[in-house]
Amino acid sequence: MLGILQEDARISYRDLGVRVGLSANAAGDRVRRMRRDGVIRGFTVIVDPAADTRSGLVVFIDVTLRLDTTNEEFERSVLMLPGITEVVHVTGGHDYLVRATAADPGALDTLLRRLKREAGI
Repeated sequence: MLGILQEDARISYRDLGVRVGLSANAAGDRVRRMRRDGVIRGFTVIVDPAADTRSGLVVFIDVTLRLDTTNEEFERSVLMLPGITEVVHVTGGHDYLVRATAADPGALDTLLRRLKREAGI
């Protein structure tokens, strides 16, 4: 059931029930129970970056923290910056990989300057 919902979270309970051998009511009850129990934390939309007209650039930024910046400080401050869409703590030569969007190269430059100034890198 979870695999089907991961493929299509908008599937009707009737169609879901048919695929797993349950009635529509039973399928709906199971989905509601999984939501209540925290198995399903939510539903999301995956946007095709090529069709997203909100921003012109999607970038990945390797981040190495200054020695005086803690992970907690960085994570708290970076998530406050506009355009930051994902922050991943990584191993290797850098501390974090940050995904961001910017309308144009000028907006990206502004974001990078703020990142350096406000996020401790």
